[in-house]
Amino acid sequence: MHSVEALLRWRHPEHKLIAPDKFIGLAEETGLIIPIGAWVLKTVCAQIKTWQVQGYHVPKVAINLSARQFRDKELINNIARILNETGVAAHYITLEITESMLIDNIEKVVETLNQLNAMGIRISIDDFGTGYSSLSYLKRFPIHTLKIDRSFVRDIVTDKNDHTIVATIIAMAHSLGMDVTAEGIETEEQLDLLIAQQCDHYQGYHFSRPVAAPEIEPMLASPAPQKRKILAIRSVK
Repeated sequence: MHSVEALLRWRHPEHKLIAPDKFIGLAEETGLIIPIGAWVLKTVCAQIKTWQVQGYHVPKVAINLSARQFRDKELINNIARILNETGVAAHYITLEITESMLIDNIEKVVETLNQLNAMGIRISIDDFGTGYSSLSYLKRFPIHTLKIDRSFVRDIVTDKNDHTIVATIIAMAHSLGMDVTAEGIETEEQLDLLIAQQCDHYQGYHFSRPVAAPEIEPMLASPAPQKRKILAIRSVK
């Protein structure tokens, strides 16, 4: 297991777990996403530290960064403070951003990404291929991983166009020195095709549905599989 992804849920007293698409937009609009994002990072770092103390082999943890967080002038300071307070090394953290977040105020984007990269944090482009798809940013910004959107992976076995798009993304990313993660893998057939295209990491329900942190621990204690896989399995409570 190469990595896990922190998934945010709102534990509502009446409606149980509420998915992020129901409240993230409002959090962005009101600015609450800033303290929520800080809480997520601190919670993730606390979990990483707990796993380390327990002697587990700790994978990287991917955290989605919202547009408002990315533009926050205190982002770098807040991340540095939380890493320092929790004693977690930056290389355990991957921040996932979207293509659309890279097109406004390019110089500021470059500055922010360079600062994060200098800290040792990895940067991943989430849902690659569904945004503005201006490929010029790939050579300008310190990006480590492209995540192929699940919409391309879903029909990769039956749709020749999706197969071609996925193969092209993987080849392009590798030529630029980037890793590739395929999202939304649900079948062995999808996985076999992606392995044949030399995709680096694999994520989806084929490996695990979202689970709480304690349910991950048996996986952390298991030997590493021969095929490198990334699982979206961590639910932040």
